[in-house]
Amino acid sequence: MADDKKRDDYAIEMTDISRGKDQPMHSPRPPMPMPTTSNNPVIPVLSYCGSSILMTVTNKYVLSGFGFNLNFLLLCVQSVVCVVAIQLCKSSGIITYRDFKTDEARKWFPVSLLLIGTIYTSTKALQYLSIPVYTIFKNLTIILIAYGEVLWFGGSVTGMALFSFGLMVLSSVIAAWADIQHVLTNYGHSDSEASAKVSTLNAGYMWMLLNCLCSAAYVLGMRKRIKLTNFKDFDTMFYNNVLSIPILIAASLFVEDWSSTNIAGNFPPLQRNRIFMAMIFSGLSSVFISYTSAWCVRVTSSTTYSMVGALNKLPIALSGLIFFDAPVTLPSISAIGVGFVSGIVYALAKVKQSSKPKMGGLPTTSQPMSASSQSARDSFKS
Repeated sequence: MADDKKRDDYAIEMTDISRGKDQPMHSPRPPMPMPTTSNNPVIPVLSYCGSSILMTVTNKYVLSGFGFNLNFLLLCVQSVVCVVAIQLCKSSGIITYRDFKTDEARKWFPVSLLLIGTIYTSTKALQYLSIPVYTIFKNLTIILIAYGEVLWFGGSVTGMALFSFGLMVLSSVIAAWADIQHVLTNYGHSDSEASAKVSTLNAGYMWMLLNCLCSAAYVLGMRKRIKLTNFKDFDTMFYNNVLSIPILIAASLFVEDWSSTNIAGNFPPLQRNRIFMAMIFSGLSSVFISYTSAWCVRVTSSTTYSMVGALNKLPIALSGLIFFDAPVTLPSISAIGVGFVSGIVYALAKVKQSSKPKMGGLPTTSQPMSASSQSARDSFKS
Protein backbone atom coordinates (compact mmCIF):
# COMPACT_ATOMS: atom_id res chain seq x y z
CA MET A 1 0.00 0.00 0.00
CA ALA A 2 2.86 2.43 0.84
CA ASP A 3 4.56 1.72 -2.51
CA ASP A 4 1.28 2.31 -4.34
CA LYS A 5 0.84 5.58 -2.52
CA LYS A 6 4.36 6.71 -3.48
CA ARG A 7 3.78 5.80 -7.11
CA ASP A 8 0.51 7.73 -7.10
CA ASP A 9 2.19 10.81 -5.61
CA TYR A 10 5.01 10.56 -8.11
CA ALA A 11 2.60 10.30 -11.02
CA ILE A 12 0.74 13.39 -9.80
CA GLU A 13 3.97 15.38 -9.42
CA MET A 14 5.22 14.38 -12.89
CA THR A 15 1.90 15.34 -14.41
CA ASP A 16 2.03 18.75 -12.77
CA ILE A 17 5.61 19.33 -13.93
CA SER A 18 4.79 18.31 -17.46
CA ARG A 19 1.96 20.84 -17.49
CA GLY A 20 4.22 23.52 -16.06
CA LYS A 21 1.80 24.21 -13.20
CA ASP A 22 2.30 24.10 -9.47
CA GLN A 23 -0.96 22.48 -8.49
CA PRO A 24 -1.68 21.18 -4.99
CA MET A 25 -1.74 17.47 -4.35
CA HIS A 26 -5.35 17.52 -3.08
CA SER A 27 -8.18 19.27 -4.87
CA PRO A 28 -9.78 22.06 -2.88
CA ARG A 29 -13.01 21.29 -1.04
CA PRO A 30 -16.15 22.24 -2.87
CA PRO A 31 -17.89 25.29 -1.45
CA MET A 32 -20.60 24.65 1.12
CA PRO A 33 -24.05 24.69 -0.45
CA MET A 34 -26.06 27.75 0.36
CA PRO A 35 -29.22 27.02 2.37
CA THR A 36 -32.30 27.09 0.18
CA THR A 37 -35.92 27.60 1.06
CA SER A 38 -36.83 23.95 0.40
CA ASN A 39 -34.06 22.73 2.76
CA ASN A 40 -34.78 25.16 5.60
CA PRO A 41 -36.29 23.05 8.42
CA VAL A 42 -38.23 25.96 9.90
CA ILE A 43 -40.45 26.39 6.85
CA PRO A 44 -41.77 22.79 6.58
CA VAL A 45 -42.34 22.62 10.35
CA LEU A 46 -44.36 25.84 10.32
CA SER A 47 -46.20 24.71 7.19
CA TYR A 48 -47.18 21.42 8.82
CA CYS A 49 -48.40 23.18 11.97
CA GLY A 50 -50.31 25.75 9.94
CA SER A 51 -52.05 23.16 7.75
CA SER A 52 -53.07 21.15 10.83
CA ILE A 53 -54.57 24.21 12.49
CA LEU A 54 -56.25 25.27 9.24
CA MET A 55 -58.01 21.93 8.79
CA THR A 56 -59.19 21.71 12.41
CA VAL A 57 -60.44 25.31 12.54
CA THR A 58 -62.24 25.16 9.18
CA ASN A 59 -63.95 21.88 10.09
CA LYS A 60 -65.05 23.33 13.41
CA TYR A 61 -66.28 26.47 11.66
CA VAL A 62 -68.45 24.50 9.23
CA LEU A 63 -69.73 21.93 11.72
CA SER A 64 -70.64 24.10 14.69
CA GLY A 65 -71.13 27.59 13.32
CA PHE A 66 -74.56 27.20 11.74
CA GLY A 67 -75.97 23.89 12.98
CA PHE A 68 -74.47 21.99 10.05
CA ASN A 69 -75.66 18.35 9.86
CA LEU A 70 -74.65 17.21 6.36
CA ASN A 71 -71.44 15.56 7.53
CA PHE A 72 -71.28 13.00 4.73
CA LEU A 73 -71.64 15.80 2.18
CA LEU A 74 -68.75 17.66 3.82
CA LEU A 75 -66.54 14.57 3.66
CA CYS A 76 -67.51 13.98 0.03
CA VAL A 77 -66.58 17.55 -0.94
CA GLN A 78 -63.26 17.19 0.86
CA SER A 79 -62.50 13.92 -0.96
CA VAL A 80 -63.37 15.39 -4.36
CA VAL A 81 -61.22 18.47 -3.70
CA CYS A 82 -58.34 16.27 -2.56
CA VAL A 83 -58.51 14.03 -5.67
CA VAL A 84 -58.70 17.02 -8.02
CA ALA A 85 -55.79 18.75 -6.26
CA ILE A 86 -53.41 15.79 -6.31
CA GLN A 87 -54.39 14.96 -9.90
CA LEU A 88 -53.49 18.50 -10.95
CA CYS A 89 -50.19 18.16 -9.08
CA LYS A 90 -49.51 14.87 -10.83
CA SER A 91 -50.31 16.37 -14.24
CA SER A 92 -47.91 19.22 -13.46
CA GLY A 93 -45.15 16.78 -12.52
CA ILE A 94 -45.00 17.92 -8.89
CA ILE A 95 -45.91 14.53 -7.40
CA THR A 96 -46.32 10.97 -8.63
CA TYR A 97 -48.56 8.12 -7.60
CA ARG A 98 -49.94 4.93 -9.08
CA ASP A 99 -52.77 4.77 -11.57
CA PHE A 100 -56.04 3.24 -10.42
CA LYS A 101 -56.11 -0.57 -10.57
CA THR A 102 -59.11 -2.70 -9.65
CA ASP A 103 -57.06 -5.37 -7.92
CA GLU A 104 -55.29 -2.86 -5.70
CA ALA A 105 -58.58 -1.07 -5.02
CA ARG A 106 -60.13 -4.34 -3.85
CA LYS A 107 -57.28 -4.89 -1.41
CA TRP A 108 -57.44 -1.32 -0.12
CA PHE A 109 -61.23 -1.00 0.16
CA PRO A 110 -61.48 -2.14 3.84
CA VAL A 111 -58.94 0.53 4.80
CA SER A 112 -61.02 3.19 3.04
CA LEU A 113 -64.10 2.09 4.99
CA LEU A 114 -62.18 2.48 8.24
CA LEU A 115 -61.00 5.91 7.12
CA ILE A 116 -64.58 6.99 6.45
CA GLY A 117 -65.53 5.84 9.94
CA THR A 118 -62.56 7.70 11.38
CA ILE A 119 -63.28 11.00 9.66
CA TYR A 120 -67.05 10.84 10.14
CA THR A 121 -66.77 10.18 13.88
CA SER A 122 -64.19 12.96 14.16
CA THR A 123 -66.58 15.44 12.53
CA LYS A 124 -69.38 14.36 14.90
CA ALA A 125 -67.10 14.66 17.93
CA LEU A 126 -65.85 18.05 16.76
CA GLN A 127 -69.47 19.13 16.31
CA TYR A 128 -70.27 18.55 20.00
CA LEU A 129 -66.91 19.21 21.68
CA SER A 130 -64.58 22.16 21.75
CA ILE A 131 -61.28 22.00 19.87
CA PRO A 132 -59.13 21.80 23.05
CA VAL A 133 -61.19 18.90 24.45
CA TYR A 134 -61.20 17.16 21.06
CA THR A 135 -57.41 17.53 20.78
CA ILE A 136 -56.82 16.21 24.30
CA PHE A 137 -59.03 13.16 23.84
CA LYS A 138 -57.40 12.44 20.47
CA ASN A 139 -54.23 11.49 22.37
CA LEU A 140 -56.01 8.39 23.66
CA THR A 141 -55.76 6.95 20.16
CA ILE A 142 -52.01 6.59 20.67
CA ILE A 143 -52.62 4.25 23.62
CA LEU A 144 -54.94 2.02 21.58
CA ILE A 145 -52.49 1.89 18.68
CA ALA A 146 -49.54 1.09 20.94
CA TYR A 147 -51.26 -1.86 22.59
CA GLY A 148 -52.69 -2.96 19.24
CA GLU A 149 -49.11 -3.21 18.00
CA VAL A 150 -48.18 -5.20 21.09
CA LEU A 151 -50.93 -7.71 20.25
CA TRP A 152 -50.58 -7.92 16.46
CA PHE A 153 -47.10 -6.69 15.51
CA GLY A 154 -44.91 -7.77 18.43
CA GLY A 155 -44.41 -4.23 19.68
CA SER A 156 -43.31 -3.15 23.15
CA VAL A 157 -44.25 -0.38 25.58
CA THR A 158 -41.54 1.14 27.76
CA GLY A 159 -42.04 2.50 31.25
CA MET A 160 -41.64 6.07 30.02
CA ALA A 161 -44.28 5.54 27.35
CA LEU A 162 -46.58 4.02 29.95
CA PHE A 163 -46.09 7.13 32.09
CA SER A 164 -47.07 9.32 29.13
CA PHE A 165 -50.20 7.21 28.67
CA GLY A 166 -51.13 7.92 32.27
CA LEU A 167 -50.73 11.65 31.63
CA MET A 168 -52.94 11.37 28.54
CA VAL A 169 -55.71 9.70 30.53
CA LEU A 170 -55.33 12.28 33.31
CA SER A 171 -55.57 15.19 30.86
CA SER A 172 -58.74 13.68 29.36
CA VAL A 173 -60.33 13.32 32.80
CA ILE A 174 -59.44 16.92 33.68
CA ALA A 175 -60.85 18.16 30.34
CA ALA A 176 -64.15 16.30 30.83
CA TRP A 177 -64.43 17.55 34.41
CA ALA A 178 -63.70 21.13 33.29
CA ASP A 179 -66.42 20.91 30.62
CA ILE A 180 -69.04 19.63 33.06
CA GLN A 181 -68.08 22.18 35.72
CA HIS A 182 -68.38 24.97 33.15
CA VAL A 183 -71.88 23.82 32.19
CA LEU A 184 -73.05 23.52 35.79
CA THR A 185 -71.60 26.93 36.68
CA ASN A 186 -73.16 28.79 33.76
CA TYR A 187 -76.42 26.87 33.31
CA GLY A 188 -77.01 25.46 36.79
CA HIS A 189 -79.92 27.85 37.38
CA SER A 190 -81.94 26.02 34.72
CA ASP A 191 -82.14 22.27 35.14
CA SER A 192 -83.47 21.69 31.64
CA GLU A 193 -80.78 23.79 29.96
CA ALA A 194 -78.01 22.26 32.05
CA SER A 195 -79.32 18.78 31.28
CA ALA A 196 -79.35 19.57 27.55
CA LYS A 197 -75.76 20.86 27.67
CA VAL A 198 -74.55 17.81 29.58
CA SER A 199 -76.33 15.55 27.10
CA THR A 200 -74.52 17.34 24.27
CA LEU A 201 -71.19 16.76 26.00
CA ASN A 202 -72.01 13.09 26.60
CA ALA A 203 -72.81 12.68 22.91
CA GLY A 204 -69.48 14.29 22.06
CA TYR A 205 -67.62 11.94 24.42
CA MET A 206 -69.35 8.94 22.85
CA TRP A 207 -68.41 10.05 19.33
CA MET A 208 -64.87 10.70 20.57
CA LEU A 209 -64.64 7.14 21.91
CA LEU A 210 -65.83 5.76 18.58
CA ASN A 211 -63.33 8.00 16.80
CA CYS A 212 -60.43 6.69 18.88
CA LEU A 213 -61.46 3.10 18.14
CA CYS A 214 -61.90 3.77 14.41
CA SER A 215 -58.61 5.70 14.22
CA ALA A 216 -56.68 2.88 15.89
CA ALA A 217 -58.31 0.27 13.65
CA TYR A 218 -57.55 2.40 10.58
CA VAL A 219 -53.86 2.88 11.45
CA LEU A 220 -53.30 -0.77 12.35
CA GLY A 221 -55.23 -1.99 9.32
CA MET A 222 -53.41 0.40 7.01
CA ARG A 223 -50.03 -0.83 8.28
CA LYS A 224 -51.01 -4.38 7.46
CA ARG A 225 -52.34 -3.51 4.00
CA ILE A 226 -49.36 -1.33 3.09
CA LYS A 227 -47.15 -4.39 3.43
CA LEU A 228 -49.32 -6.14 0.81
CA THR A 229 -49.63 -3.23 -1.62
CA ASN A 230 -46.37 -1.33 -0.93
CA PHE A 231 -48.25 1.98 -1.19
CA LYS A 232 -46.48 5.30 -0.75
CA ASP A 233 -47.97 8.43 0.82
CA PHE A 234 -49.72 9.81 -2.26
CA ASP A 235 -50.82 6.32 -3.36
CA THR A 236 -52.58 5.99 -0.03
CA MET A 237 -54.17 9.42 -0.35
CA PHE A 238 -55.36 8.77 -3.90
CA TYR A 239 -56.96 5.39 -3.21
CA ASN A 240 -58.47 6.50 0.11
CA ASN A 241 -60.27 9.43 -1.46
CA VAL A 242 -61.24 7.80 -4.77
CA LEU A 243 -62.77 4.79 -3.01
CA SER A 244 -64.49 7.00 -0.44
CA ILE A 245 -66.36 9.25 -2.89
CA PRO A 246 -69.08 6.78 -4.06
CA ILE A 247 -69.67 5.56 -0.51
CA LEU A 248 -69.99 9.11 0.81
CA ILE A 249 -72.37 10.11 -1.98
CA ALA A 250 -74.63 7.12 -1.26
CA ALA A 251 -74.51 7.73 2.49
CA SER A 252 -75.35 11.41 2.07
CA LEU A 253 -78.27 10.72 -0.28
CA PHE A 254 -79.85 7.92 1.76
CA VAL A 255 -79.02 8.92 5.34
CA GLU A 256 -78.97 12.71 5.47
CA ASP A 257 -81.88 15.12 5.13
CA TRP A 258 -81.93 16.71 1.68
CA SER A 259 -85.18 18.62 2.11
CA SER A 260 -85.22 22.24 1.01
CA THR A 261 -85.73 23.38 4.61
CA ASN A 262 -82.67 21.52 5.87
CA ILE A 263 -80.54 22.67 2.92
CA ALA A 264 -81.51 26.27 3.64
CA GLY A 265 -80.67 25.76 7.31
CA ASN A 266 -77.25 24.29 6.54
CA PHE A 267 -76.40 26.93 3.93
CA PRO A 268 -77.89 30.27 5.03
CA PRO A 269 -77.85 32.75 2.15
CA LEU A 270 -75.64 35.25 3.96
CA GLN A 271 -73.02 32.68 4.95
CA ARG A 272 -73.33 30.29 2.00
CA ASN A 273 -70.19 31.38 0.17
CA ARG A 274 -68.10 31.33 3.34
CA ILE A 275 -69.26 27.80 4.16
CA PHE A 276 -68.42 26.58 0.66
CA MET A 277 -64.98 28.19 0.85
CA ALA A 278 -64.36 26.61 4.27
CA MET A 279 -65.31 23.18 2.90
CA ILE A 280 -62.90 23.60 0.00
CA PHE A 281 -60.12 24.84 2.29
CA SER A 282 -60.59 21.87 4.60
CA GLY A 283 -60.17 19.54 1.60
CA LEU A 284 -57.03 21.35 0.44
CA SER A 285 -55.60 21.33 3.94
CA SER A 286 -55.63 17.52 3.95
CA VAL A 287 -53.36 17.67 0.88
CA PHE A 288 -51.18 20.24 2.61
CA ILE A 289 -50.87 18.05 5.71
CA SER A 290 -49.74 15.04 3.69
CA TYR A 291 -47.26 17.06 1.65
CA THR A 292 -45.84 19.11 4.53
CA SER A 293 -45.50 16.03 6.75
CA ALA A 294 -43.43 14.27 4.07
CA TRP A 295 -41.48 17.50 3.54
CA CYS A 296 -40.81 17.81 7.27
CA VAL A 297 -39.48 14.24 7.51
CA ARG A 298 -37.30 14.70 4.42
CA VAL A 299 -35.72 17.99 5.53
CA THR A 300 -35.37 17.16 9.24
CA SER A 301 -35.82 13.60 10.51
CA SER A 302 -38.56 11.25 11.67
CA THR A 303 -37.61 12.00 15.29
CA THR A 304 -38.00 15.74 14.75
CA TYR A 305 -41.30 15.10 13.01
CA SER A 306 -42.61 13.09 15.97
CA MET A 307 -41.63 15.93 18.30
CA VAL A 308 -43.37 18.43 16.04
CA GLY A 309 -46.48 16.25 16.07
CA ALA A 310 -46.45 16.21 19.86
CA LEU A 311 -45.82 19.94 20.19
CA ASN A 312 -48.40 20.72 17.51
CA LYS A 313 -51.20 19.73 19.89
CA LEU A 314 -50.70 22.95 21.85
CA PRO A 315 -51.31 25.48 19.02
CA ILE A 316 -54.28 23.42 17.79
CA ALA A 317 -55.82 23.47 21.27
CA LEU A 318 -55.08 27.18 21.65
CA SER A 319 -56.73 27.89 18.29
CA GLY A 320 -60.01 26.72 19.81
CA LEU A 321 -59.61 29.26 22.59
CA ILE A 322 -58.75 32.04 20.15
CA PHE A 323 -61.19 31.50 17.28
CA PHE A 324 -64.15 29.94 19.14
CA ASP A 325 -65.95 30.36 22.44
CA ALA A 326 -64.19 27.49 24.22
CA PRO A 327 -64.25 28.10 27.99
CA VAL A 328 -61.01 29.53 29.34
CA THR A 329 -60.81 28.25 32.92
CA LEU A 330 -58.06 26.99 35.16
CA PRO A 331 -59.11 23.32 34.74
CA SER A 332 -59.30 23.64 30.94
CA ILE A 333 -55.89 25.29 30.74
CA SER A 334 -54.53 22.62 33.10
CA ALA A 335 -55.92 19.87 30.86
CA ILE A 336 -54.23 21.43 27.82
CA GLY A 337 -50.96 21.70 29.75
CA VAL A 338 -51.04 18.09 30.96
CA GLY A 339 -51.94 16.88 27.46
CA PHE A 340 -49.07 18.92 26.04
CA VAL A 341 -46.61 17.43 28.53
CA SER A 342 -47.89 13.92 27.81
CA GLY A 343 -47.12 14.41 24.12
CA ILE A 344 -43.58 15.58 24.90
CA VAL A 345 -42.97 12.65 27.26
CA TYR A 346 -44.26 10.22 24.65
CA ALA A 347 -42.03 11.70 21.94
CA LEU A 348 -39.03 11.55 24.27
CA ALA A 349 -39.88 7.93 25.09
CA LYS A 350 -39.81 7.17 21.38
CA VAL A 351 -36.46 8.91 20.94
CA LYS A 352 -34.99 7.07 23.91
CA GLN A 353 -36.30 3.71 22.72
CA SER A 354 -35.10 4.19 19.14
CA SER A 355 -31.63 5.21 20.32
CA LYS A 356 -31.05 1.90 22.11
CA PRO A 357 -28.69 -0.43 20.21
CA LYS A 358 -30.36 -3.42 18.63
CA MET A 359 -29.72 -6.83 20.13
CA GLY A 360 -27.47 -9.11 18.15
CA GLY A 361 -28.98 -11.94 16.19
CA LEU A 362 -29.05 -13.74 12.93
CA PRO A 363 -29.66 -11.60 9.85
CA THR A 364 -32.98 -13.34 9.36
CA THR A 365 -34.13 -12.64 12.92
CA SER A 366 -36.80 -9.97 12.92
CA GLN A 367 -36.58 -7.42 15.70
CA PRO A 368 -39.83 -6.50 17.50
CA MET A 369 -41.20 -3.24 16.18
CA SER A 370 -41.53 -0.43 18.64
CA ALA A 371 -45.06 0.52 19.56
CA SER A 372 -44.13 4.16 19.09
CA SER A 373 -42.09 4.01 15.93
CA GLN A 374 -44.35 3.89 12.89
CA SER A 375 -47.77 4.46 14.46
CA ALA A 376 -46.99 7.77 16.15
CA ARG A 377 -46.67 9.55 12.79
CA ASP A 378 -49.85 7.93 11.47
CA SER A 379 -51.84 8.72 14.61
CA PHE A 380 -50.87 12.43 14.43
CA LYS A 381 -52.36 12.76 10.86
CA SER A 382 -55.63 11.03 11.66
